[in-house]
Amino acid sequence: MTDYDIYGTSSHTASELVRLASRCLGLVFTERDSYFRGIYHRADSLDAKIEIQPNPIPGDDGESDLYVTEHPAVHVLLLTTTRAPNPALRAQLVAIERLVHLKHESW
Repeated sequence: MTDYDIYGTSSHTASELVRLASRCLGLVFTERDSYFRGIYHRADSLDAKIEIQPNPIPGDDGESDLYVTEHPAVHVLLLTTTRAPNPALRAQLVAIERLVHLKHESW
């Protein structure tokens, strides 16, 4: 099984959230560029993949589309992928001021 969680904030920029999450989790994020997602930041640990990106992503028509359409007011997203539920990781992330857990899926 794989767990996916989405967190969001409208208070922090992507760079600010990278700094806060880096300090909170003790991980180093690297900047990446994707045609689909634009610029995003990624960190890997032994049991999680964590990505930070803007909610508005490049659209095909030159206009931005929302990565998470059900939360249009959220400007920056933090996405986690883990092999199993990770309540310790969730607790660390919700401790970041103004970062809200938006969605959970298990596959």
